[in-house]
Amino acid sequence: MTAGYRLLADADLTRRNTFGVAVRAPLLVEVQDTAALPSLFANELAGTAPLVLGGGSNLLFAGDPDIPVLSIDAREIDILADEGDHTIVRADAGVEWHRFVMETLSRGLCGLENLALIPGTVGAAPIQNIGAYGVEVETRIHCVEAFERASGALQRLSPQDCAFAYRDSAFKRDPARWIVTAVEFNLTREAAPALDYAGLRDELAAMDIAAPNASQVAEAVIRIRRRKLPDPAVIGNAGSFFKNPIVPVALAEALQAEHPSLPMFPGSGADTRKLSAAWLIDRCGWKGAREGDAGVSEKHALVLVNHGHATGAQLLDLARRIAASVRERFGVSLEPEPRIVQGIWD
Repeated sequence: MTAGYRLLADADLTRRNTFGVAVRAPLLVEVQDTAALPSLFANELAGTAPLVLGGGSNLLFAGDPDIPVLSIDAREIDILADEGDHTIVRADAGVEWHRFVMETLSRGLCGLENLALIPGTVGAAPIQNIGAYGVEVETRIHCVEAFERASGALQRLSPQDCAFAYRDSAFKRDPARWIVTAVEFNLTREAAPALDYAGLRDELAAMDIAAPNASQVAEAVIRIRRRKLPDPAVIGNAGSFFKNPIVPVALAEALQAEHPSLPMFPGSGADTRKLSAAWLIDRCGWKGAREGDAGVSEKHALVLVNHGHATGAQLLDLARRIAASVRERFGVSLEPEPRIVQGIWD
């Protein structure tokens, strides 16, 4: 153990990706103290651009990485400011996301309840701009702390600097530049529940709750997710594999006129609409499909699964053919949510 980090050669990453794909890295760097990053990149990682790995829940290894892999393992949670209703909470990048959500709720802090049970780490949250049940994490981010490789310095980035978009950010668009080390969140003590997403009010009604607090909203979300999505601890998966496509209004309305049950939501502007990728995939007959150990979940058409020994290349090939069938039948292009390592989408 060097001060602040550990180096592991020929590292097995099978348990470090939720697909459970068997891959190895030439070098794994586990960072316990982010203050060591400048020294690390000036010495052992000089001139390299390692793959930054969080919980491994938002990537697909299509092959063994041929570059070093770096993991931020710092896991502290701190209250930085508490001004009555508004509180700034800082969490290191290595904190497990669901643990963080539940910890904030246990302290009476609201704002992240709709994002309960999302796999991954705090550090991955702003990169993907994670979202669920009508809430995106960008709405609660106060700032992101990140190490800039070019300058060798830790920076604080405002939400505007992060350039958030749907499942996107400056960190995702330029992964060679930044390593997220911690995130600060602006949370409140007074709940303002976001309940308009399909199924959430129904779940709360089934729980016999009319005026939910934040913890009760989180419990409803957890119940829905556990019912709909397979557990990565039981069967390998990375959650939703495809983004919901955003298409021009004309195309969306034409498709809905032909298929009245097609779910449609507001898009990125007045001239676009968001469609349900799960609905499109299901209508193409892929839900529950299996080819060897690569398959699609029986619970949710958006989720690709590894039944045991599927390779990343096999899962990627399946994903490409799913997207091709949707494009052929509906004229809609699908894009993957996870980052694809050692493989390309197009």
